[in-house]
Amino acid sequence: MSDNHNDEHLASSQSDQASSVDLEKRNFLIASSGVGALGCAVAAVPFVLSMTPSERAKAAGAPVEVDVSKIAPGTMITVEWRGKPVWIFNRTEDMTAELHKHDDQLIDPDCTVESQQPGYCKNTDRSIKPNLAVVVGICTHLGCSPTAKLQPKGDMGENWTGGFFCPCHGSKFDLAGRVFKGSPAPINLVVPPHKYLTENTLLIGVDTEDKA
Repeated sequence: MSDNHNDEHLASSQSDQASSVDLEKRNFLIASSGVGALGCAVAAVPFVLSMTPSERAKAAGAPVEVDVSKIAPGTMITVEWRGKPVWIFNRTEDMTAELHKHDDQLIDPDCTVESQQPGYCKNTDRSIKPNLAVVVGICTHLGCSPTAKLQPKGDMGENWTGGFFCPCHGSKFDLAGRVFKGSPAPINLVVPPHKYLTENTLLIGVDTEDKA
C-alpha cells in the first residue's frame, strides 16, 4: 500500500514537473514569436517608408503636379516646391488686361532679368496661359513672403490695380509678379519652370517649350 502511494506521489511529481517544463516552453515560444514578429515589423518599416514620397526628393526639386481647374477666377492657391511657396492665381480678363497698362510704373516691365523667369514666360503676362500665373511667393528684397492684394483699391489706395505687397519693407508687385518702381526689391518675383500636362494639370519644376 505504501509502495503504491509512493509511486502515485512520484508520478504526480513528475507530471507537475513536466507541466512546468511545458509551460516554460510555451512561454518561451510565445515570447520568441513576439520578438520575431516585432523584428519583422521593424524590418518592414524602411521598406514601407521607401514607398512613400521622399521628402528629400521634394526638397531637391521633385516636380509638383497641381489641378488648376478648381482655382476660381480672381483667386489663388499656394503649393510647395523645393521648400518654397508657389502661388498659382487665376487672373480674370480685367486683371489680365490691366497688365498692359502700367509698364511705365515698373522697374523691369519687359522681364530683361532672364534668371527671373523661363524664356517661354518672358512676356507681359509672364505665363504660358494668359490667365494663369505661376510665381514663387518670396520677395526678391530680403526673402519675406508678400501678402496677396489681388483686388483693386482697398487698403492699398485708389491707384492700386491688384498685386502683392510685402509687409516687411513695402515692396509692391503687380499681378504678373513684376516689381513697381520705388520698391526695395530690385527685381521681379521668380517664375519657376512649369508646363501643362493637360488643360487643367500643371506640373511645376519641369520646363516646357510651349509658348504663351
